[in-house]
Amino acid sequence: MRASRLLSVLLLLQNRGRVTARELADELEVSIRTIYRDMDALSASGVPVYADRGPDGGYSLLEGYRTHLTGMTAEEADALALSGMPEAAAELGLGRVLAAAQLKVQAALPGELSDRAGRIAERFHLDAPGWFREADHVPTLTGVADAVWNQRVLRVRYRRWATGGREPEVERELEPLGVVLKAGTWYLVALPHGGDPGATPRTYRVARILALETLDVRFDRPEDFDLWKYWHRRTQELTDALYQAEATVRLSPRAIELAPALLRPHTARALAEGSWPADDTGWVRAVIPIESLAHARSELLALGAEVEVLAPVALREQMADVARTLAGLYA
Repeated sequence: MRASRLLSVLLLLQNRGRVTARELADELEVSIRTIYRDMDALSASGVPVYADRGPDGGYSLLEGYRTHLTGMTAEEADALALSGMPEAAAELGLGRVLAAAQLKVQAALPGELSDRAGRIAERFHLDAPGWFREADHVPTLTGVADAVWNQRVLRVRYRRWATGGREPEVERELEPLGVVLKAGTWYLVALPHGGDPGATPRTYRVARILALETLDVRFDRPEDFDLWKYWHRRTQELTDALYQAEATVRLSPRAIELAPALLRPHTARALAEGSWPADDTGWVRAVIPIESLAHARSELLALGAEVEVLAPVALREQMADVARTLAGLYA
């Protein structure tokens, strides 16, 4: 453990130049006293590390000194796949492993490329969760990810989303094939263990896994399973299943402008990709996909008086009822 930390200290000094003891302690999650001892150990081993005193001081390496002790472990190499998503890596239990791997990659790069990598990290950042929503609490995620990686069967207690009169909680034995992060929400893709050989994978929201046990049973992944293809196909099937009706609406120029921000992506995309006739006032007549009358009503009310529902009649009447109720409330 200490040898790994000493290497991390050395790589931090090599990559960043002068670094204070406080910065090193915060980065490595140790005390400042531990950093002092580590610096003494590096110096005693022949590493040319120097301390500058004063408020602007810190530790640095002799100019031109570079270490080539940057061997990467298999776990660190795996973690690099999440290098653009540090928060996701942390949720998967790979935060410190990813940080160590990134340090080693940067240290191994020639000076010009190392500087370029640093500039990219300073200028581009991926933030996966959606706006204004709390992230799921996923205490079982690390265990799920470990079972996916090691191909171990999971026994889970799972809370269903829609019970339809069934038991709200069920127990399942699953063969976990992969995890997906979608707009800040983690999902598990898995097959039922010991079921029909022709069974298709199913999707489980990790936050609804109430209890998790990793069994000492290994399973073989289907050779033809592709996580990306499965997820792409599944999301398309879900969208097609949800949006099986249509509504005809009139939209003001302001509504067209607000649609990408206020409407669901599927609805906003249908508006953007269509060619809709406009009247003399600039209002357009369009046909949009809807999931249900209730969902459409809630969605279109976000546009206020900038939209008029023409059909179906039931949706128009519901919009009118809400408008009358609001008028009475504010009269």
